[in-house]
Amino acid sequence: MLSKYFIRSRAIATVVAVTTSVGFASAEPRHGIAMYGDPALPPDFVSLPHVNADAPKGGSVTFAEVGSFDSLHPFILNGSAPYGWRVYGFESLMGRSWDEPFTLYGLLAESVETGPNRDWVEFTLRQEATFSDGSPVTVEDVLWSYEMLGTQGHPRYHSSWAKVAKAEAVGERAVRFTFTRPDNELPLILGLPPILKKAAFDGRAFDRPSMEAPIGSGPYVIEDLNAGRSITLKKNPDWWGSDLPFNRGQHNIDEITYEYFADGDIAFEAFRGGEISYVRETNAAKWDSNYDFPAVATGKVIKSEIPHQRPSGIAGFVMNTRNPLFADWRVREAMIQAFNFEFINRTLNGGSQPRITSYFANSQLAMSDGPADGRVAELLAPFAQDLPPGTIEGYALPVSDGQKANRKGRRAALKLLEEAGWSAESGTLKNADGAPFAFEFLLQAGSAQEANIAELYIEALTALGMDVQITTVDSAQYKERTQIYDFAMTPYSRPMSLSPGTEQRLYWGSDGVEKPGTRNWMGMDSPAAEAMIDTMLTSNSQEDFIASVKALDRILTAGRYVVPIWYQPKSYLAHQADLQYPERLPIYGDWLGFMPDIWWIASQ
Repeated sequence: MLSKYFIRSRAIATVVAVTTSVGFASAEPRHGIAMYGDPALPPDFVSLPHVNADAPKGGSVTFAEVGSFDSLHPFILNGSAPYGWRVYGFESLMGRSWDEPFTLYGLLAESVETGPNRDWVEFTLRQEATFSDGSPVTVEDVLWSYEMLGTQGHPRYHSSWAKVAKAEAVGERAVRFTFTRPDNELPLILGLPPILKKAAFDGRAFDRPSMEAPIGSGPYVIEDLNAGRSITLKKNPDWWGSDLPFNRGQHNIDEITYEYFADGDIAFEAFRGGEISYVRETNAAKWDSNYDFPAVATGKVIKSEIPHQRPSGIAGFVMNTRNPLFADWRVREAMIQAFNFEFINRTLNGGSQPRITSYFANSQLAMSDGPADGRVAELLAPFAQDLPPGTIEGYALPVSDGQKANRKGRRAALKLLEEAGWSAESGTLKNADGAPFAFEFLLQAGSAQEANIAELYIEALTALGMDVQITTVDSAQYKERTQIYDFAMTPYSRPMSLSPGTEQRLYWGSDGVEKPGTRNWMGMDSPAAEAMIDTMLTSNSQEDFIASVKALDRILTAGRYVVPIWYQPKSYLAHQADLQYPERLPIYGDWLGFMPDIWWIASQ
């Protein structure tokens, strides 16, 4: 079955309508909050627009995960916790609608209020909100959760907490956060952290991994656990939020099991054998060739293709500039020239996948192909002397002739390496001191596609005289090493949204050069990038917001930090026939491919 219908023009209109609004609503309690303008849904909405409000309830599904887990505390740096438990065991003050670029509606909070300049935000809790043990969610729990997450939790929570000058209770059910300075996005960001029960951590360190699960208020609780191998979540029959309009048509499945496998090939065989309910295929060639087993032919398994309009994001191989080998942009450009995308794409995908051309490709936020102009050029001008070539003048990835030899790319790479002080001696690339160009390529066990790409790429690098050694580690070691940036080159993937904001600092901010646990794996330290993020977060107009993102896109792309591969303009999902999803898709269409929130079991 191909994708169910998707009205592209409606989605584009939604994006434009939301992002073109200027200014913010005056201070008053409201049912929702948008990054720009007003929420699309009225206060009396009965459900989100992209759900089946009357979806059947019940049934069970089993999903496959690659790797293992050693903790049930998902909100700290150390340990590896199951993804599903983090998502479905806990709730935040506000919930996101995936049919709008960035809009939140009340979840644990019944209302949100912010100042005209967005220099503070206030949330009022729902009186009926309770944790899974039946105890009420209190203001004390909220304030404690934010402080613990912001100081001892995962670093992704630290940057927003650092912008809070004061956090206080302003009533029995209301909390207010006053900011160090106005911030357009911070009221939304502060609506999203999970709320945990404070009493569950009495006598227990918050920042230590543990198989003792925190207590949340989400729709699911842990039903069964086989440490490191499987976890089963069961719908809480006493879940406080089951009747909220925001939740109507969501969380329809009674039981969700996550089975962990050593690698993706074993997981796929489990799917073929009927043990797994669905798989998300990331390889277009496999989608065409590997799904001809009997269950597909008989209709027991359905192939669905779900389009989206979100930016491509970045995916490929990141170079760690903390390593002196990759500190020079000319070396990084040489690494990009040596990557024969056309040949690799044809070999592994039959040539079907489009290449990522920039971090925000496939959207109105993407940089243009030519020189920067207008407001984008104005924003970049103060940093012109410090930006890599191509940032302002225009930059594009090389295109090969598709032949394995890639002579054009190889010549370009060698020339750049020579300019950077490297030369080939008896087939070995060395610098002026005679040291070889040698580095370790770090891979995670079970990532077959990444390993296949890496092997073809390393063959080309070896031909240039580089000494590249592949090291494959298990998921726990991989997480540990990447958290402290202990790698030279490794696979890298970062999704982007239609409303980028504070998370961009976590991705590219200079704090991440030394601070562990950020997503700045490349170690970039760019005042220009940080200035664009500042403009993005403080702009009150569509022009400035889009211009700042386009300028940031130029800085990232021309920085040559990542060797980009391909992206999927649609998701490939194979699933059991009774597992169904709504026909009306949100603008983040392939969000449906990641989570079962609005799926249901038709046979129930």
